[in-house]
Amino acid sequence: MKKVITILIATVVALSCSAAGPFTLVLDAGHGGKDPGALGKSGKEKNINLAVTLAVGKLVEQNLKDVKVVYTRKTDVFVELSERAAIANRAKADLFVSIHTNALPKGAQGRGSETYTLGMHRAADNLAVAKRENSAIMLEKDYESRYEGFDPKSSESYIIFEFMQDKNMERSVKLAQMIQKQFRSAGRVDKGVHQAGFLVLRATSMPSCLVELGYITTQSEETYLTSQRGVDELARSIYEAIKKYKEAQQ
Repeated sequence: MKKVITILIATVVALSCSAAGPFTLVLDAGHGGKDPGALGKSGKEKNINLAVTLAVGKLVEQNLKDVKVVYTRKTDVFVELSERAAIANRAKADLFVSIHTNALPKGAQGRGSETYTLGMHRAADNLAVAKRENSAIMLEKDYESRYEGFDPKSSESYIIFEFMQDKNMERSVKLAQMIQKQFRSAGRVDKGVHQAGFLVLRATSMPSCLVELGYITTQSEETYLTSQRGVDELARSIYEAIKKYKEAQQ
């Protein structure tokens, strides 16, 4: 565990080596391939994530000519969590946005969108979301050694995030707040901005956040999430937030 803490702290405090050039945005469609993510009655999280991610990217490419868009995946393929962060770091990205779909245990109902930044979980439900999304590493070969003994199902493993001082936290939270504001404007229930220990965010060296679009396990939400209207509205909300975030940094 000490080795894990050392690696994480070194990653977080390392100075970003971004060179002068276009603003680079990395869009990460969560799950994919052999990892379907959360399941609804007919829909799969991986497909919703990809549809919205591609729609966001298209809006950026069409309207923000000075922004370079990099995708961690553009098709239904499995990409390891560590590689998603590595793609962003290799691209010297200015911003990393990971797009996911929420779920609840059988019988529970939920509505609305929420956005997460990296940090220690503040409540049991935040930890539950992080555990579910982080469980994707169990589909990776030799994940025990690759993630230095990190167990996505163990609450104790998340203690390491208490030791992290994220130099990008302020900007990450600002972006998350902008995304939630846009969701509200689109009529979505605002589930707020939260912090949790997401592995896909821990190794990125730029402002980053993870979006939970809605609850695939609630029928009305699944219907919306899998509709063209839902994809368009959610993508537009994320795009507008990215646009406003970029303008605020100039």
